[in-house]
Amino acid sequence: MSDTGGAHGQHGRNSGIRGAAQGRATVPLSVLDLVTVGAGSTAHDSLRTSVAIARLAESRGYHRHWVAEHHSMPGVASSSPAVILAHLAAHTTRIRLGSGGVMLPNHAPLAIAEQFGTLEALAPGRIDLGLGRAPGTDGRTAAALRGAGRLDESADDFPRQLMELTRFLDDDFPDGHPYARVHAVPGPVQGPAGRPPLWLLGSSGFSARLAGELGLPFAYAHHFSAAGTLPALDLYRQSFRPSAVLDAPYAVIGVSALAADTDAEARAQVLTGALSMLRLRTGRPGLVPTPQEAAAYPFSPAERDFVDGWLANIVHGTPDEVRTGLDDLAKRTGADELMLTANAHSGAARLRSYELVADAYDMPAHAPAAD
Repeated sequence: MSDTGGAHGQHGRNSGIRGAAQGRATVPLSVLDLVTVGAGSTAHDSLRTSVAIARLAESRGYHRHWVAEHHSMPGVASSSPAVILAHLAAHTTRIRLGSGGVMLPNHAPLAIAEQFGTLEALAPGRIDLGLGRAPGTDGRTAAALRGAGRLDESADDFPRQLMELTRFLDDDFPDGHPYARVHAVPGPVQGPAGRPPLWLLGSSGFSARLAGELGLPFAYAHHFSAAGTLPALDLYRQSFRPSAVLDAPYAVIGVSALAADTDAEARAQVLTGALSMLRLRTGRPGLVPTPQEAAAYPFSPAERDFVDGWLANIVHGTPDEVRTGLDDLAKRTGADELMLTANAHSGAARLRSYELVADAYDMPAHAPAAD
């Protein structure tokens, strides 16, 4: 495989990867944004909330703001991460922005190289390219995304796709390769240029091992696969080989976390996300329900078991309770960074949560940049 660490345009090992903890936080804190859409609101409303969250996160010292790719889910408006990231880049100046992640099997590697080369040109030194191998949706939607000619491709093709993407980003296909004269633009063919660090994302051991073997940073989806967190992180660390951009393992975990002014308010908001997930898992996806709808829902015993299990993995409550939960999780997993996703019906509740978490850690407040 090509130098997947991406020496081209980088500034030594760890550049743009390792963050610094702020205030009383023990590790850097970041944002994972699903751009959730609650009943009674629109995608426009949710995208405006995402801008507000990115600006708040930047002003309070969160390290990065990532957007996740999902498809055919009415309650999630993040089907086009590159488009959203370009919009967020126009409203921020310092915070790192990235994909958490782009589901590479859904796309031609050249297209992703060009999209993120464009983002890097728009916001130099601030872009991360996080990659996953799942479809981010159901099989029927994945088929619609990829087209009939790619239906036989599976997640096992991911290493090949990753290699191809890397070579497009670095413009270093060897002579004789069919793509040797194909160039991702913007990119190195235009002259010296930076390019986003690559991250691998996953909820299993496959991506953990591959990230370690390639010396890449790794992000684990603890927020929906908590049982596998410790085994995946152990495998990543055991497999790690130093690369051109990373001298030691760097592991981020995605964490569902929601802080509110009262414990009851936090519970009401996270229950909306739990009901939304229950409906998704049972083939009834929709907008995120209101707290009133979630409170009145007649859960069957099996549904209640699912919801209770889901809520057990969400760090929620008052700011002090959330801080304690996050500190315990960081200590238990040894994660180098926590990426918080605040799933709730209300955009205002999501924004308030990130503010309360920053306050709980005494994270410094900086004046937001002018538009």
